[in-house]
Amino acid sequence: MVANATKFAFEGEFAERAQKAMSKYPHERRQSAVLALLDLAQRQDGRVLPSGAIQTVAEMLGMPEIRVMEVATFFTMINLKPVGKFHLQMCGTTPCMLCGADEVLEAAEKHLGIRRGETSADGSFTISVVECLGACCNAPMVQINDDYYEDLTPESFVGILDKLKAGETVKPGSQTGRRTSEPQGGLTSLTTLTFDQPGGDD
Repeated sequence: MVANATKFAFEGEFAERAQKAMSKYPHERRQSAVLALLDLAQRQDGRVLPSGAIQTVAEMLGMPEIRVMEVATFFTMINLKPVGKFHLQMCGTTPCMLCGADEVLEAAEKHLGIRRGETSADGSFTISVVECLGACCNAPMVQINDDYYEDLTPESFVGILDKLKAGETVKPGSQTGRRTSEPQGGLTSLTTLTFDQPGGDD
């Protein structure tokens, strides 16, 4: 299926995790582990899916290679070409767009000197525009590698990029200080309500 593919094999902890992922399903449903195995193959190799992984995963799950390739090309979490050290997945779906995602993207492109789909010359950053990442309440947001950065402005996002490039740690989540998906400015109701913990004595 994949021309000039180098043979791929899961190794060490990744082999153990691959077997664990497959064990979650009955043998006849083991194909359900395809996305998990592709993700593990990508993590073992670094930040890109090795070409030989398509064939290996297909053999492990007893499915045609084209079916595995269909999954790999559908999900933006699977990278079929190399990405930078920091993969900036910019959400461009309606809630983020309405809250300023276009301005955040424009600021990132201008600051880094690259456009969507490109990687900076030093290999530090790749910009991708993706569909909804599921943090609509805290729009606009960007996923960087495995972490979400939310409630962004062009200025705050450029600051994050500078800190990452300098090797500094940036705290994921809301960049305005709000907790999870609570309203901007803090809670306005249910501020004192407590709930009994399950499993207590009856």
